[in-house]
This record gives sequence, structure tokens and C-alpha cells, in this order.
Amino acid sequence: MPSAFAYSAETEGMVVRVQPSYLAAQSDPDANHWVWAYQIEIVNLTTAPLQVVARRWTITDAFGRVEEVRGSGVVGEQPVIQPGDSFAYASGCPLSTPSGSMVGAYFVQDQAGHIFEIAIPHFSLDVPDTRRTLN
Repeated sequence: MPSAFAYSAETEGMVVRVQPSYLAAQSDPDANHWVWAYQIEIVNLTTAPLQVVARRWTITDAFGRVEEVRGSGVVGEQPVIQPGDSFAYASGCPLSTPSGSMVGAYFVQDQAGHIFEIAIPHFSLDVPDTRRTLN
């Protein structure tokens, strides 16, 4: 995992850090296909274990087209994150434009069964060395 994350958000003692990166080798601009990877770190700064039970993503391309993605857990897991510990994973996102953005939330459950939402920071997906588009 990268030591410095480009984007970070904190909600109720849970920190979500994101580092996106463009995958030129998996992209084919001539076919309108661009691919990014993103590394996520979820840090539990609370005093209780918390479990990530679901996620919601809003993915927007350079034309303003929006895709909503919802699912159980993250990368096939529903990790329990102990106090002071973290969970890290990597995933990816294809787009039909050379830029876009992602934002979302994780749904986290405490030991009493209460579920609350923690923010995933809004982050930009941009091909390096191109003019940036505000998404």
C-alpha cells in the first residue's frame, strides 16, 4: 500500500484513505476504455471493533454519466476491524472517458448491531499528463 494517500475522510472515528492510479497497460483509448486501480485503507480509531458490512459507490464519467454500485462487504469480505487497526484492499474501475470521479460510503456495524455510514472521500480519476476536467 502507498505510504501517502491522496484522499482521506473521517466519520465517527473511522478514517478512509484512497490512492487512485491509472492503469495504462489495461487501457485502450482507441476503444474508449480507460482503467484505474485504487487502493483503500479503512482505519478504526474508535474503542470498539467494527465490521464493514456493505458499500455504495457513485461513479461519474467525464460526460456526467452516473453509475451506482452497491454490494455486500468489500472485495468479497466483511472485515472486522479492531480498535487501532486497519483493513486495506485494492480494486479497480473502468470508464469510457479519460477522466471521472468516485465517491461513496461503507456501512459499518458495531457490536450491538447498529449500522452506520462512513464516508469514502470523493476522488478524481485522471489520465496523467492530460488536461483535467472538473467532474
